[in-house]
Amino acid sequence: MRRQKILLILERDGKVMASELSQHFAVSEDTIRRDLAELSSAGLVQRVHGGALPRPRDTGKDFFQRVNETDEVKIHLAQRAARLVRPGQIVIFDSGSTTLQIARALPADIVLTAITASPMIAITLAGFAGVKVILAGGQLNPATLSSSGHETVRLIESIKADLLFTGVCAIHPDVGVSSLHFDEVPVKQAMLASASHVVAVTTADKFGAVEPFVVAPCNRLHTLITERHVAAGSLDDYRKLGIEVLQVGE
Repeated sequence: MRRQKILLILERDGKVMASELSQHFAVSEDTIRRDLAELSSAGLVQRVHGGALPRPRDTGKDFFQRVNETDEVKIHLAQRAARLVRPGQIVIFDSGSTTLQIARALPADIVLTAITASPMIAITLAGFAGVKVILAGGQLNPATLSSSGHETVRLIESIKADLLFTGVCAIHPDVGVSSLHFDEVPVKQAMLASASHVVAVTTADKFGAVEPFVVAPCNRLHTLITERHVAAGSLDDYRKLGIEVLQVGE
């Protein structure tokens, strides 16, 4: 728990010092240094003299480049997910490149009400004549191009949806679903609480991974759609939690 709080402070302040953390948590500096060493070993922080910084991130591609890449795996996963939508449903679309592909994969004549915090997904869904789009506004995160904050959460909490397609940064059977971005957490949690059926669509590389900010335990998911080549043993861990696992591809 203390290490999770250290990550929250790091996200807020951009840097943490062992001496300050020692006073904050009323523990020795040696204890804090061990915490930072463990977080560094897990790849969650970058150690510097006297404290730590956020770990470096790959910024080689911006958001628009990522979402417009032709990713055949994500397209196939999205097509399978889109088949779960029924006419007349209220559907929440979480932000992310995979959920954007799900929106693109919907039948042209689909009739539904869609809620999203992603302007790009909202614009995509606005192209369907039978789709009523509700955009949850708030402060825009330039890294994810999705909105967050009190206004976003309040709108989502006011809706009872039939279905949620949630984005996944990382998923671990013990830790749960976790995110790289702190401001995403309350938005994702509100979406999870507002949907009767939750579908996570993710590529194989997200399994067993852990990001700094935990969104929810895995058993909050109902259906998990992923690639065919994921090791069967790892997927059994999720099936044991009562999750329906659908594998797509050869």
